[in-house]
Amino acid sequence: MTSRVLITGASAGLGEGMARLFASRGADLAIAARRLDQLEALRDELESRYPGQKVVPVRMDITDSESVFAAFDHAESALGGLDRLVINAGLGKGSRLGAGRFDANRDTAITNFVGGIAQCEAAMRVLYRQEHGQLVVMASVVAVRGMAGPMNVYAASKAALVRLAEGIRSDVQAKGLPIKVTTLRPGYIDSEMQARAGRQHRLMIDSERGCRVLVDAIEREAKDVCVPRWPWAPFSAGLRYLPSSMVRRIV
Repeated sequence: MTSRVLITGASAGLGEGMARLFASRGADLAIAARRLDQLEALRDELESRYPGQKVVPVRMDITDSESVFAAFDHAESALGGLDRLVINAGLGKGSRLGAGRFDANRDTAITNFVGGIAQCEAAMRVLYRQEHGQLVVMASVVAVRGMAGPMNVYAASKAALVRLAEGIRSDVQAKGLPIKVTTLRPGYIDSEMQARAGRQHRLMIDSERGCRVLVDAIEREAKDVCVPRWPWAPFSAGLRYLPSSMVRRIV
């Protein structure tokens, strides 16, 4: 059976890469983001490359909750249901607190966490109606502890998403429904977000490999996993316990 996948933040970066890979594996897609022109170009490319598959572009602004709810409802209707909903849209800018850039930190917090709540609310409405499917929440390897400098609010917002997903998973288990909740904690993967933030980590992997391991983890319905496991699972464990002075040097 063809899977039906919604991916937010799909106009560029990891969202676009995952959309391409899901399409190559036979999925019908709903792709959501603010930049509708880029979504439409991606649709045209994928439908030409994979005749018979459906790709639905949906304009969505995750800072506007009504836009989020409308986009998810439209995607569900257009594809006749959704099997996987990938909450990927987010923001990576930020500044050390006290440096006078409250605006950047506020935008990251609102986009990643409040926008994440809106997307999870919209996704769970769909999944509870269907009583099946998979919610995928994109967190980060740095969500394991507080981070210094410009990573502070970003890491905090991703940690909040981890706990949000954990709570949703508990709700689903209490209801006894066959709904899967997957939390992904990617390490440093080359992407548009990393480029905008000016990050070049020595352990960064290329986008093609990063998207492949992300999609593989989604398809095997991993519960809560660092992606890829090596080196990010031991890296994450190290972040949890190392002294702050060492963490500042390696992140």
